[in-house]
Amino acid sequence: MSRAQGRQSVRKTYKLFIGGAFPRSESGYSYVVNDSKGAFVANAAMASRKDARDAVGAARKAFGGWSSRTAYNRAQILYRVAEMMEDRRPQFVEAVKQSEGLTARQADKVVDESIDRLVWYAGWADKITQVVGSANPVAGPFFNISSPEPTGVVAVIAPQESSLLGLISVIAPVVVTGNTAVVMSSHERPLPAVTFAEVLATSDLPGGVVNILTGPIANTAPWLASHMDVNAIDLTGAAGLTEQATAFEEAAAENLKRVLRPPITEPDWHVQPGIDRMTTFLETKTVWHPIGI
Repeated sequence: MSRAQGRQSVRKTYKLFIGGAFPRSESGYSYVVNDSKGAFVANAAMASRKDARDAVGAARKAFGGWSSRTAYNRAQILYRVAEMMEDRRPQFVEAVKQSEGLTARQADKVVDESIDRLVWYAGWADKITQVVGSANPVAGPFFNISSPEPTGVVAVIAPQESSLLGLISVIAPVVVTGNTAVVMSSHERPLPAVTFAEVLATSDLPGGVVNILTGPIANTAPWLASHMDVNAIDLTGAAGLTEQATAFEEAAAENLKRVLRPPITEPDWHVQPGIDRMTTFLETKTVWHPIGI
């Protein structure tokens, strides 16, 4: 009997990604992740309310350092993440193939687009200020300048169908502009997200800038929507969940969070994005300065 024939299969249980570490869920629960044909693939941690609070705490702690980095440095770090995704391409292709039921060629194309999407957003890091900032005309001896600043901690409900390209498309615009993120991955298709977390953990991205939770939206999204230390929420992953999305928006109104409302159906992530997702999570600071002093 060969060694391969004698081995038992290893049933993986993936953990959460909070503060740059991989803790088990506080709840102690996990759930079964099947592939598109219903076959067992792995177990994933079922995040709880306490896990969501811990993730927000980690994101808040990381915000000061991340937002004060130069845009050029943020671009370098995101580009490095893209490089590392390229190195782990086979694992991403397999995860997308299992999760979305695509052929190897289709999954390979999705991974290509995901890496390209990350590089595209990285390129915007030091350009977004030039596009949306302005030197304003005033009738007086003053300079008047407006510039964008990050909002803070952003909760993101990731797309439920597009497990990698959609995931990258909602995380990148949040962090490239200096925000930190707490992300609820696709419930039924979390493997690309946990693989992405493994890349982030070994990249130059500081711990806490991106935190990834797995499990049902109903377990943690209500607490993220009502959390007083979350400054904005992206409800894209609640597409089609009208009643839940309305409840999240009402909870978000308690501390005047910025809300990116969910679409009726998930967007076509293969289309080149505009800058709207970046500007949604930016504030505008206007400074008056006297001339001649």
